[in-house]
Amino acid sequence: MVLFVLNVVLWFIPIIIFGLFKLLIPWNAWRLIASRWLMKFGENWISFNRAIIGLTQNISWDFRGVDNLRRNEWYLVVSNHQSWVDIVVLQLALNRRIPFLKFFIKRQLIWVPFLGLAWWAMDMPFMQRYSREFLARNPQMRGRDLEATRKACEHFSSTPTSVMNFLEGTRFTPDKHRQTDSPYQYLLRPRPGGAAFVLSALGESLHALLDVTIVYADGRPSMWDLCCGQIHRVVVDVRQYPIDPELLQGDYQGDGAYRGRFKQWLRELWQAKDRRIAEIRASEGLTEHHDHPVP
Repeated sequence: MVLFVLNVVLWFIPIIIFGLFKLLIPWNAWRLIASRWLMKFGENWISFNRAIIGLTQNISWDFRGVDNLRRNEWYLVVSNHQSWVDIVVLQLALNRRIPFLKFFIKRQLIWVPFLGLAWWAMDMPFMQRYSREFLARNPQMRGRDLEATRKACEHFSSTPTSVMNFLEGTRFTPDKHRQTDSPYQYLLRPRPGGAAFVLSALGESLHALLDVTIVYADGRPSMWDLCCGQIHRVVVDVRQYPIDPELLQGDYQGDGAYRGRFKQWLRELWQAKDRRIAEIRASEGLTEHHDHPVP
């Protein structure tokens, strides 16, 4: 944990310095150069984290389907979500294989000390989502959240980008699985509205979908479990699919036909992922859920 914190401090300093210079010098060519350096700093940050894990842990990594990925491509990355460790795993599996991962972040989180500024400097797209109740009271705001997110993502068209989205919207737990009456064995229901929002915001900038499936052989871990050496094997399966252009140009809220097609596409994607998890678990000799790693 100490090494992780020191690594944050080490890379936070150059990231903030370059981020401020990028803001203060309104020259597009310079901002493009600064963005590239910021991505290099981010990749180095992840590489150092990987070295820390390699020095302090004994984890068997099984990365599948990562050999044909490209760093000059535009990707939408989706994954099942079980733990905050997922973010570390995704970064380790995909770092330097695809463009630096960008996460959609709630606008309010820009005020998180240190990290909020680092996320801003590294061009993480901050998004503002309005609730149905708010839009009912303020109909003039309808579509503003999508337009603001589109604007935040405009510069992605000039440089290869990978945008990460957890379609379930929250971490899997057995309680949430029961409460939501999920039709899947190992997944929560995907949230079609959020996925449609991401595709609409990024539009034709995206070229391919990376469907990532994470399976922990020791059970669903916490970050503390990672630091305490209680994770021993992780399987990461990556599948690449083209994105149907029709999915990038629809109105999920206002077009019922588009909404039906989108939900069907998402159901098929999630059904295939659920089967894949079952196959991986069977191949690893896992026969039941574990909420926490088994010593």
